[in-house]
Amino acid sequence: MLKGNVLAVTSGKGGVGKSSMSVNLALALQELGKSVAIIDLDIYGFSIPKILDIDYKPKTFNGKIIPVESHGIKVMSMGFLVKDNEPIVWRGPMLGKMIQHFTEDVLWGELDYFILDMPPGTGDVALDMHLMIPESKEIIVTTPHKAAAFVAERAGVMAIKSKHEVIGVVENMSYFLPDGVQKYFIFGSGGGEVLADQLHVDLLAQLPIQEPAESSETPAIAIGGTPLHREYMNLAKVIDSKF
Repeated sequence: MLKGNVLAVTSGKGGVGKSSMSVNLALALQELGKSVAIIDLDIYGFSIPKILDIDYKPKTFNGKIIPVESHGIKVMSMGFLVKDNEPIVWRGPMLGKMIQHFTEDVLWGELDYFILDMPPGTGDVALDMHLMIPESKEIIVTTPHKAAAFVAERAGVMAIKSKHEVIGVVENMSYFLPDGVQKYFIFGSGGGEVLADQLHVDLLAQLPIQEPAESSETPAIAIGGTPLHREYMNLAKVIDSKF
């Protein structure tokens, strides 16, 4: 059993920025003085090591795994266990065993938050997580496009039917704010509000698109002082108030 608050970051489909949001939310919670870990449960599509620019493997102690630390956050991912960028070709039962491995065989210690970066959709990993980590709460990530929100609703309904609390919806890539004043709704608008209304939960945040910084080694991480960073800090405060 994980010793701390558990928050699963879920989505209905890929490409909505769920993994980058998991990382930035973890960093924002850390800025609030919380101890945080990220468990990358996107077994087939792991990306957390790449986002955090981690190029080393975890060590072991007495048969247990010592999680990698990056930016002060403890991390475990399937990406640490495969050679180079080899694909994972597994059937369902192996996925459940990996969830158990990441939660029971890693020396996490007692932390304030465990962020679970979930794979998109309502497949085997989501089902196993709901059964094996019943204490987890969830946020659903979507983009402003109503088609994305339509797909994301399925993930929210699955969580609710599994007796897991959905604490809210986060709309990612809501708008582009190049000059800090004028908002450009590149991917449409309203999807997050529609999804939150359908699931009867709060719309926790509408996150802007960050203008890429070419000099950054970790471009997916929100730059301090930017509108995106401020929104993540606000989101972290809201989430912390719900635990």
